Amino acid sequence: MKHRFDHSPYVVPHNESVKIGDFPTNDTNGIRDKKHAKDLIKEDIKTLAEAQNLLYAAAERSVLIVLQAMDAAGKDSTIKHVMSGVNPQGCGVVSFKKPTSEELAHDFLWRCYKEVPAKGRITIFNRSYYEEVLVVKVHPEYLKPQKLPSREGKTTSIWEERYEDINAFEHYLDRNGVKVIKFFLNVSKEEQKERFMERLNNPEKHWKFNPADVEERKHWDDYQQAYEDMLNATSTPWAPWYVIPADYKWFMRSLVADIIVANVESMNLKFPEVSAKDKQKLAQSRIDLDSEG
Repeated sequence: MKHRFDHSPYVVPHNESVKIGDFPTNDTNGIRDKKHAKDLIKEDIKTLAEAQNLLYAAAERSVLIVLQAMDAAGKDSTIKHVMSGVNPQGCGVVSFKKPTSEELAHDFLWRCYKEVPAKGRITIFNRSYYEEVLVVKVHPEYLKPQKLPSREGKTTSIWEERYEDINAFEHYLDRNGVKVIKFFLNVSKEEQKERFMERLNNPEKHWKFNPADVEERKHWDDYQQAYEDMLNATSTPWAPWYVIPADYKWFMRSLVADIIVANVESMNLKFPEVSAKDKQKLAQSRIDLDSEG
């Protein structure tokens, strides 16, 4: 099908250096307003449901959607709205919080690899192994509980090595039929503040506010640099990054849905063919049902 948006402006090119500031946070790509976007997202949800049904029936490939963003960028609402029409039997969401003692006893990819979707399924990672080159890079003290081997004599940084490991991991997944679709929801510092204030000013949203988020906001510039480094190091031909403008959630959702559909359709999946023998059984079943009168 012809897709609504040209996705190329949002893709981080492989082996090219980009600046995170070059990607706008408030782009709407011709979508006029929230009402216009709501009408479009209904179409997106229907199309995505059809694509997911085909993926589930074919049971040949799977889709791993990775969502990364600063706090209050809209990861949860994107999942809620975009995936609202998808069959729950074929879709799952995994959120990664602070590592447990068991998770710290393994390599940094272990807890995420366990959640990679089986064939026919879509799994969404709400945050992911990329936290290991984002929050851990901004707070390198978090490396200590990981009890890593000595780095004496190493000529590369731990971050370069982790970028390399992540790229190899995603290439492995791609080779084994897992389509990895990665979104960085790019919200502005000003919009993040507005959303924090909205949560503080509305008692019904107090539960969504975490004072720790304001502390992390103080490291905004460090996070922006960490994201820029990550995008440049890990946007590959088999798993490119999409930088999604996130100041207007209604546009963000429509663009994300359109990109997911395009990726599923690019697999050229088909419904399973029924053998001649099974077709005979179907014909007999039809006769048996008709004979009931």
